[in-house]
Amino acid sequence: MSAPLQRLAERKALSQPVPLGSSDTLKVLLTAQENKKGKRPHQAFLLFKDSDSGLETSYPFSVKESGKGKIEITHKDLPLQFLTSSRPLVASVVIASFGSSTPYSSYAFDLAIDVDTGAPIGPQEKPLRYGKLPEIHHNFKSDPQSPPKLITLVFMAAVIVALPVLLATWLSLGANFNHLSKALGNSPVSHILFYGSILAMEGIFFMYYTTWNLFQTLPAAIAIGSITFLSGSRCLTEVQNRRLAGLR
Repeated sequence: MSAPLQRLAERKALSQPVPLGSSDTLKVLLTAQENKKGKRPHQAFLLFKDSDSGLETSYPFSVKESGKGKIEITHKDLPLQFLTSSRPLVASVVIASFGSSTPYSSYAFDLAIDVDTGAPIGPQEKPLRYGKLPEIHHNFKSDPQSPPKLITLVFMAAVIVALPVLLATWLSLGANFNHLSKALGNSPVSHILFYGSILAMEGIFFMYYTTWNLFQTLPAAIAIGSITFLSGSRCLTEVQNRRLAGLR
């Protein structure tokens, strides 16, 4: 069924409701103007309101740069509450733009919904309501824990046992402790700093394992590592000089 063509006048509603059957399409055409020249507004939509429940919904016009807009609405575009309304829907045209433009909002016509009594209407869904939601409780992961003490003791024992083996291997390869006093005499500061920084690094690892976090450990490790690198270079230079002098 095709409804007759009706012309809307500015700020003057139609005298008779516009029928909309289940197979009909409501088509509304308009031209937005500013100073009697066609212009595309920032917002243009058709607003429907159910007088019984106060429910409102809006549909935007598709508007060109020339100001000409169009909208098409069928039964499937309307909420279920509108299809079951006992009174015609109140339709208004709303147009607005930024700046000094005068907004337009006017009652245009009544829309009478004709529902096919033989066609089934789907179940009514609970409308979405915006409001306070239940409090959300976050479960954060617990802080990382140290490994079991048994594993720690096993690895510590392995390190302690490895020290005599390392010392024996060093002696078997010809290590000479007689040069210790000469090395300390030639470069005392670099040797003391080098071996002291190694012990300090072990202390940093111990503190990280027991109480420190990563942000406390990294600055200290960088500082001690720099001392180890610089003093170790001086120690190697001293060892090279002794080797070149024929001392083994």
